[in-house]
Amino acid sequence: MTTQTPTLAPIAERVAAPATLTLPTAGGLTWRAATREDAPAWLALRNRIAPADAQPYVETLEEIEEIFDGEWRDMAADSLLGLDADGALVAWAQVECPPGDVTVARAFCWGGVHPDRRGEGIGRELLAWATGRARQLLAASGKDVPARVATFADDDAPVTKHRLYERAGFGVRRYYSDLARPLTGPDAAPVPEVTLAGSLRLVPWSTDLDEPTRLAHNDAFRDHWGSQPQTREQWAQRAGFAPEWSFLVIDEAPDVEALLASPDTDADTAAALRAGEPLVVGYELAARYTEDFAVRGYSFGYTDILGARRGYRGRKVALAALAEGMRAFAAEGMQYAALDVDTANPSGAHGLYASLGYVKTSGSRMYSMEL
Repeated sequence: MTTQTPTLAPIAERVAAPATLTLPTAGGLTWRAATREDAPAWLALRNRIAPADAQPYVETLEEIEEIFDGEWRDMAADSLLGLDADGALVAWAQVECPPGDVTVARAFCWGGVHPDRRGEGIGRELLAWATGRARQLLAASGKDVPARVATFADDDAPVTKHRLYERAGFGVRRYYSDLARPLTGPDAAPVPEVTLAGSLRLVPWSTDLDEPTRLAHNDAFRDHWGSQPQTREQWAQRAGFAPEWSFLVIDEAPDVEALLASPDTDADTAAALRAGEPLVVGYELAARYTEDFAVRGYSFGYTDILGARRGYRGRKVALAALAEGMRAFAAEGMQYAALDVDTANPSGAHGLYASLGYVKTSGSRMYSMEL
């Protein structure tokens, strides 16, 4: 007996998007969309909220300004800033739908309220506006696939934040762990030496290999829950990127015929193979978050993205890239190597990190509405 997947109603019906959005009235604030000129004040507010929400990081002006560079975002419609009578920024929200989503259409809600203005109902009404806008964006996407409205919270955030999401209809869907391992001192395990076999070669990241790396990433994460393909424009947005700490593994002599015949080879990779483009099979892309050193209490290099093409798993390509990244961190005097991982990662990454001496330092969770 076979089980048939129920046919989904059109996304415009399922998401029940409101015809109009209601601006918050709580707190007596004035509301308007965010502009690039707001970036410094917006950054200051977000970094004032961060410790109150137990975030183990702060943000940078580069990260805020990058939001306005994404052509898929309509900040005039997808953002909201709340100002008090003196014109001070005290609350914010932003919603976005990643353009590369294929099998699940996602809308992410972000926002916060100044710690001194909590308890007035501002957050509840702001979240209602954001989820309403998220539903509108999903309906407008026309992608008749499963849909998700999602947001995040750190595990140690105030219980009121978790309750806010739960009462709004969100449920915990996924857990994430932030991991770190020492690079110096008596507790630092040796960074492994990894020998790659055959035609596999470890190389530094370079501009000409960035597009092949994007294709490798889209392949590597196809079977990861919650991951969707990244477009070129999405991929280009990586504030904090540290190319000098980033490494790739390429296959200098891939079996092109076998890869083209494989049902696991996606269309973009197939086109690149036919064109004779380099084949990146593993990668470690790192970031430098200097502003977070004081928050964590130590310096560190951060592995932002790590992956291996599915057909190359088991050949140590991700481990080789990760180890080279750790050596680069240490060479610049970083005390720790850090990264984050989905606790249910299908590639077995959690076990790999534990074997390398990574331990959990903090955690977060995704809340979602599945539509």
